[in-house]
Amino acid sequence: MTVVAEWVAAHLSFLPPQAIVAVVSMLPLIELRGGIPVARLLMLPMSEAILFSVIGNIIPIPFILLFITKIFDWLRPTKLFGGIVRKLEKRALGKSEGIQKAEFWGLTLFVGIPLPGTGGWTGALAASLLKIDIKKASLAILLGIAIAATIMTFISYGVFHM
Repeated sequence: MTVVAEWVAAHLSFLPPQAIVAVVSMLPLIELRGGIPVARLLMLPMSEAILFSVIGNIIPIPFILLFITKIFDWLRPTKLFGGIVRKLEKRALGKSEGIQKAEFWGLTLFVGIPLPGTGGWTGALAASLLKIDIKKASLAILLGIAIAATIMTFISYGVFHM
């Protein structure tokens, strides 16, 4: 993930550092888990790292919550995208056992613990596929993003930084 984040940062060098952090944080799988380390790499102050990575991570969430099931329904029957859609659905639902059991807090922790395959994108996809109330899902995802930002900030800027 760090290699991808560094590659994106290098290839977006024409943008201001804050925009690079926001763009990296918008990317699926990377999200703010890559955005905050990129901010550190670009020597942004911690406050800007948090602000722009959280903003970037939040931007795609409403679109996923509102439209992903409709998009998947439209793409599923196609030969080109059907397999990809089924794979994404299987992956999101396969990781959603904890979300189903403790809906709000399960989704919050799923998004908040910065492990591979977790985060706002996957959390929003799982919430949408599980038909969790959009207000509840939005709040849980925002809280999870705040937790992930705190953890990644400590790792990148804080006591765990080497």
